[in-house]
Amino acid sequence: MFINSPAFRDSSNVPTPHTCAGENISPPLEFRYLPPETKSLVLVVEDRDATPAPWIHWLVFNIPSTTTSVPPGHIPEGGTEGIANGGTHGYEGPCPKYFSGTHHYHFQLFALDTVLDLPATADKTQVAANMHDHLIDSATLVGSCEGTKTEA
Repeated sequence: MFINSPAFRDSSNVPTPHTCAGENISPPLEFRYLPPETKSLVLVVEDRDATPAPWIHWLVFNIPSTTTSVPPGHIPEGGTEGIANGGTHGYEGPCPKYFSGTHHYHFQLFALDTVLDLPATADKTQVAANMHDHLIDSATLVGSCEGTKTEA
């Protein structure tokens, strides 16, 4: 299983348009080599260097297993956006003005053998608990961002 972005390579910087220093839109994504028994996908974007860690920047579940790409600034068609740490639906890009040092953003794709019976008010804890026994495979793409916050 594989997740990729035409906007940046694994372990490289997330481009400015996909951060709050730019348009703050989600990057384009590509999904490949999904297991044949996949019924749905879950996409989680989290910053494991944030305080508190991890900070959930985007959560989308019940993405159809036929999905192979997501255009920039769009949710995966047919998917349900859950609640991110900011208490909102939707993509929350890296925001370098709020931190210093380098943060790493894990774009995680999970293949499940079921469709989750959850409302759009579900958060990562609820999604993770419900997908636990249904995980088939996973893949991760990591992007980084250098913070610009100066200590007062």
